[in-house]
Amino acid sequence: MTRLAQTAGLTDVQQEILKTVREFVDKEIIPVATELEHRDEYPQQIVDGLKELGLFGLMIPEEYGGLGESLLTYALCVEEIARGWMSVSGIINTHFIVAYMLKQHGTQEQKDHFLPRMALGEVRGAFSMSEPGLGSDVSAITSKAVKDGDEYVLNGQKMWLTNGGTSTLVAVLCRSDEGHPEGTAPHKSMTTFLVEKEPGFGEVRPGLTIPGKIDKMGYKGVDTTELIMDGLRIPANRVLGGQTGRGFYQMMDGVEVGRVNVAARGCGVAQRAFELGVSYAQQRNTFGKPIAQHQAIQFKLAEMATKVEAAHAMMVNAARKKDSGERNDLEAGMAKYLASEYCKEVVEDAFRIHGGYGFSKEYEIERLYREAPMLLIGEGTAEIQKMIIGRRLLEEYRLQG
Repeated sequence: MTRLAQTAGLTDVQQEILKTVREFVDKEIIPVATELEHRDEYPQQIVDGLKELGLFGLMIPEEYGGLGESLLTYALCVEEIARGWMSVSGIINTHFIVAYMLKQHGTQEQKDHFLPRMALGEVRGAFSMSEPGLGSDVSAITSKAVKDGDEYVLNGQKMWLTNGGTSTLVAVLCRSDEGHPEGTAPHKSMTTFLVEKEPGFGEVRPGLTIPGKIDKMGYKGVDTTELIMDGLRIPANRVLGGQTGRGFYQMMDGVEVGRVNVAARGCGVAQRAFELGVSYAQQRNTFGKPIAQHQAIQFKLAEMATKVEAAHAMMVNAARKKDSGERNDLEAGMAKYLASEYCKEVVEDAFRIHGGYGFSKEYEIERLYREAPMLLIGEGTAEIQKMIIGRRLLEEYRLQG
């Protein structure tokens, strides 16, 4: 283990899980990540390895065949995996958000039906809020669900669906005005539907099309897609929690877990960038000595290490707060904002330390340089985080009288 980003107070079980994951990352992910990323190839062998480790069931309760671990354990595993290749952590994240939403909000039948198979990685989760024209403005969604007997008919277009092709269960947020009078606040007339589908692209079930992968600057390997619903019929027992109008709250609860995850990814990528920078600085010579002995480079390394440490501490704090059962939107927003911004800065400093070689596809830092920007926008942009943080601070520090 390295000196940076240590976590105090972990149990023996947590330490053993992290040690296993770190060894897997060093042996199975880092050696192949850049090659797979350049080919934009889905890392099937890595995913199969994570299934064998039981990582798809990490936070799923033991009664459903999972490991029943905390959000903190999960976040620390994500940090390790992102250190190897951020795309792999994305494959797990959406799965976990759906499993978490089922655990917290699902009916007993829904939990019994999905969670045991999700724990084994047989059912793979994805979740879908965003649409082509609205970005982070979730309350403006236009996808609609209309009741028709014992079913709902879903129509609309969704965007930025991580695991869109490989998933077999998608939690989809739609507007459902049924039972909600005219003038109801938009966020109170939304419902989460549990949509089962075949993996792959094209029409994956009647009325549901996954057009294909979106070609991206970075965050490759993982499939990011659109989702098009045209007369998609979903039985009423696949409304998450069995009650309409709760979708916005369910999704926001899941996103708090997702924001801790994105913070953990930022921590992992920043750690890897620091490792690459500090290693290269000791190998590269200029003016008769390793560049690590030049004060300018030492200052960079000092700043990078401090940012790695600070981001890790905030991410751990946000995870522990959620685990304690408390509201953590303030802490998760702060951790996501700080970790993603610091990640970008640490990666850029490592890139600068590499000089011209940082621009070469032969060096790993080139991949990290393209991956870091995704964290600035994933699970809500930095600006959205600052809005959340600002509003919550004003709630906490409201003037009395």
